Amino acid sequence: MTNANLNLKTKTRTAVGKAVAALRKSGKIPAVLYGHGVDPVNLEVDYSQFEKVYRQAGDSTLVDLAVDEKSPVKVLVQDYQLDPTTSRYTHVDFYQVRMDEKLHTDIVLKFVGEAPAIKEHSGILVTALSEVEVECLPADLVHEIEVDLSVLKEIDVPIHISDIKAPAGIKILNHPTDVVALVQPQRVEEEKPAVVEETAAPAQTTEPAEEK
Repeated sequence: MTNANLNLKTKTRTAVGKAVAALRKSGKIPAVLYGHGVDPVNLEVDYSQFEKVYRQAGDSTLVDLAVDEKSPVKVLVQDYQLDPTTSRYTHVDFYQVRMDEKLHTDIVLKFVGEAPAIKEHSGILVTALSEVEVECLPADLVHEIEVDLSVLKEIDVPIHISDIKAPAGIKILNHPTDVVALVQPQRVEEEKPAVVEETAAPAQTTEPAEEK
């Protein structure tokens, strides 16, 4: 869980259209800032700085975003685009939150502990969800929600959404019966019956009749 404040500096962006390609080559990412009651603002952010901050923040940790050296505002990384060839960031959306207004976002699940059924029943762990949708005030956001695997003691007895203990102030919106994780039996391939090759019977020869 990330507790320290994450800070990111940006500048107002004037480059648009074809000029954006040159901006990317200079080590910057074009971005936009918007929010409830906030007029959209085009920004540019240093690539390496964004990459470092996003690695820690993910999608559910607040970032203090400063624009043109002004007082920072609280934002979430709402969306981003990647180059299909290089997988480098090509655009980022920042969403400015209101601290008194609940929001919907996704929080990553962190699986902790060991499932006894894996060892005792030679099972395989299957995780059906990697994140959950939540509703909460921005101040209650957490970087991840832990799921304890030690309760998985039997084969095919899953952990459901209703089994997850959400942190204070957070409401999980997924259906309570959604499966989060379970241990399944290993699949044993059935042995195929051996194919017995039949030996062809020797061809019968007909002796020529005696000439009379």
